Amino acid sequence: MAAVRISSRSGLPSLLLYLGIGMAMGQDGLFDVKFNNAELTQVIGYAALVVILAEGGLGTKWKEIRPALPAAAMLSLAGVAVSVGITAAGAHYLVGLDWRQSLIIGAVVSSTDAAAVFSVLRKVPLPARLTGVLEAESGFNDAPVVILVVAFSAKGPVDTWYALVGEIALELAIGAAMGLAVGWIGAFGLRRVALPASGLYPIAVMAIAVSAYAAGALVHGSGFLAVYLASMILGNAKLPHWPATRGFADGLGWLAQIGMFVLLGLLVTPHDLYADFWPAVIVGLVLTVVARPLEVFISLAPFRLPWQEKVFMSWAGLRGAVPIILATIPMVAGVEGSTRIFNIVFVLVVVYTLIQGPTLPWMAKALKLAEDPAEAADLGIESAPLERLRGHLLSVAIPGKSKMHGVEVGELRLPAGAAVTLVVRDGKSFVPAPSTVLRRGDELLVITTDPVRDAAERRLHAVGAGGKLAGWLGTTGSGGESLARPDLAHVVHDVAHPWKAAKKRGKSDGPRAHR
Repeated sequence: MAAVRISSRSGLPSLLLYLGIGMAMGQDGLFDVKFNNAELTQVIGYAALVVILAEGGLGTKWKEIRPALPAAAMLSLAGVAVSVGITAAGAHYLVGLDWRQSLIIGAVVSSTDAAAVFSVLRKVPLPARLTGVLEAESGFNDAPVVILVVAFSAKGPVDTWYALVGEIALELAIGAAMGLAVGWIGAFGLRRVALPASGLYPIAVMAIAVSAYAAGALVHGSGFLAVYLASMILGNAKLPHWPATRGFADGLGWLAQIGMFVLLGLLVTPHDLYADFWPAVIVGLVLTVVARPLEVFISLAPFRLPWQEKVFMSWAGLRGAVPIILATIPMVAGVEGSTRIFNIVFVLVVVYTLIQGPTLPWMAKALKLAEDPAEAADLGIESAPLERLRGHLLSVAIPGKSKMHGVEVGELRLPAGAAVTLVVRDGKSFVPAPSTVLRRGDELLVITTDPVRDAAERRLHAVGAGGKLAGWLGTTGSGGESLARPDLAHVVHDVAHPWKAAKKRGKSDGPRAHR
């Protein structure tokens, strides 16, 4: 746990610390544990990657990533092709590797690592569009890269480029279809089936995510893409007991990273790394300074993105444990020189992660991309189902920059069937009146009947983003649906005297009447 705290404070992905622990335990280390089972490492690494992708997908906000999907798809397809070609050429002509080994290295290191990106970028206050592109890219590009590495590592001649393109397109399409289907079915079921204990919801969510990987792999699709998409759907489905589920997934993701990184550290033999140090630095320099920038600028040419964002994305292509795991594929396949490939990839990842990770916040500030962390104004809403009462209890946290600050309870204008029943402020709770003014830092308990739960959430998100006049200003709810624009005179009257307006319409007193 000390390693977790150190990595969080330093800006380094935990990769470096846990790899170091594994190397200290392994050969040439303090305990001299001899471990050379590349096949077992690959299996465990794949399992850990499934968990890491699931955790990343669960934490991805659809409204942030949706505008970034086309750019992320181009980076994951056309961008990977550019990166593989340039890096392979550098490995062949500058380091002297044969073309098969060069292509394998080029493919292996072209995958940005989900664990590294999720752990570092979410600590850097960047524009939502930029973060969305980088996170989606790290979730998407594992699939085509795995296909390329397996193809280049297979015995016999490598398939033609158009055969590889067709295979990648087919596997991605199948994986995407399976991920979307499993995610939608899982979310539909969890929202309508009451589990006997709240602790079962996190387990069920992770089980559905793993099932998406299995379903995709069984039908010869991309299991990695399937698990990421299924998890993203589950993460945006407003499932019951969501904060507990998110915390469980986060802890499981950390456990997967720790186990995977320590195992990779055990697999490497430190005294074999010296001979491949400078070749790794040269290949990494070609990748970081030439291949990655060209990948970004070429693949994103059709998109109108500021040059500052493209420069940042060129530097933020973080490599982590995924390339090291993929480097075990040629070892298991018996490719000539596979041990050297593994050593070069290992050194490259460690050196350039050490350089890139801590410098990302500085680069964001230098390019004037860093945002004020307090600017996030979205509400945190937790939902707990009240099955026997056919209702829901919503816990709403009002962040510092939310425009719900200064709004009266009656001015929320929640739909009939929803009511603010309790406010917690400065550690004290009280039952609010319609004229109670909400403040930043407040926590609200909102009771809703089952039919109006989604409408109540949309209204709360809309007021949080647009203030008391969110409806007629055209602010949309979290579901992306535009709220109806009420008559201006009606709004002004309700804002000034919400409880009087409710009585005039024949409704009862209390927050339930004000909508």
